[in-house]
Amino acid sequence: MTTASDGAVAGDAGVPVAAALFRCLGDPSRLAILRHLLLGEHRVVDLTRHMSLAQSTVSQHVACLRDCGLVVARPQGRATVLSVAHPADVLALLAATEALLGHGGDAVALCPVRPAFGVGPDARAGGEGAA
Repeated sequence: MTTASDGAVAGDAGVPVAAALFRCLGDPSRLAILRHLLLGEHRVVDLTRHMSLAQSTVSQHVACLRDCGLVVARPQGRATVLSVAHPADVLALLAATEALLGHGGDAVALCPVRPAFGVGPDARAGGEGAA
């Protein structure tokens, strides 16, 4: 590992940005919204119904997800339609999270649409989601 003369790891400048991304994903409601958007585009009003959250709460969580570049919005009439900005990358991150948690004995299923993208443990092992 390359270190700078002051003892810091080279490339530490990106750490605060990465920390902000992980902080965004660390909220259970935001993670649930992101996972739900992986299933397809939604309007905020749809998310409020599906997630049983107040409109203002969903809007605040979506703003954070947009600020981190995880969610994009496009106008559709008077509404705004939301979608995941980079679905394959988000699925890969969720699959890596599943794998890491599985190593510690805390198996979870975070990838709601993994087979469609061919990522994750099943795809690597040549299973059902293999590309």
